[in-house]
Amino acid sequence: MIGETLGSYRIERRLGEGGMGTVYLAHHQVIGRRAAVKVLRAEHSARGDMTQRFFNEARAAAAIDHGGIVDVYDVGTTADGRAYLVMELLEGESLAARMSRLGALPGDDAVRIARQIAGALAAAHDRGIVHRDLKPDNVFLVPDPETTSGERVKLLDFGIAKLHGDLAADAPITRTGAIFGTPVYMAPEQCRGAEAVDHRADLYALGCILYHMVCGRPPFRGAGLGDLLSQHMHTPPTPPRALAPAISEGLEAIILCLLAKDPAHRFGAARAVINALDGGSVTSATGAHGGAAA
Repeated sequence: MIGETLGSYRIERRLGEGGMGTVYLAHHQVIGRRAAVKVLRAEHSARGDMTQRFFNEARAAAAIDHGGIVDVYDVGTTADGRAYLVMELLEGESLAARMSRLGALPGDDAVRIARQIAGALAAAHDRGIVHRDLKPDNVFLVPDPETTSGERVKLLDFGIAKLHGDLAADAPITRTGAIFGTPVYMAPEQCRGAEAVDHRADLYALGCILYHMVCGRPPFRGAGLGDLLSQHMHTPPTPPRALAPAISEGLEAIILCLLAKDPAHRFGAARAVINALDGGSVTSATGAHGGAAA
């Protein structure tokens, strides 16, 4: 596709390839803006559900319109029928790459990143959007000289997000009893294929990510898929301070609250997580427990 034009964007070179598609560097031929163009793999183009995931991601990003969510500029279909997205070009690294490079992160860095993830989730949940596949690969850390830390978080890949209201009308991704997500970071209710997965599944995934950041490994590592799902549903996690004794008791309590098996025992909203992280304890959260809407 190098040298081809999709809409107003000319493809310059390939940036990478994943399970669903190939990502290219492109530039707008009129205004000169550089962008990332993700094109659905040819073998997936005949599957309506895969094409729908691409368009689902665009709907979600446009609806949320938040600085912590990657922007999607345009969508379309190639001449040979493959869906494509034109997205904000991100410089930096994924959280997965950082943890692979550095191992466990200092507690302050982990809290800063988790707080920004929670802020982006709050914006999504306000629009009735549940990500359902939050994981370190979908958390990107981009340079930002205007922030104290010099970087900020961008959430990616709302392809299997659960949409509500008008947004959901043309996006029938969910099937009753189907399991969506990445098992290492999947909430117990997702493991069961529950139809009524809500915003608290994202908070559980955030707990898994925060645990991974401070402990150097995720809370559960099963011998196989069935064992991993069973652990999410039934096994208490090893207390974080047993693996990372330098973190505070307050941060440990926040992580364990996020990892509660019963959604009703987690924080009720992403903003409650922000309050807890800012205050350093579960009791700092407003409406920390119960089903308060995000």
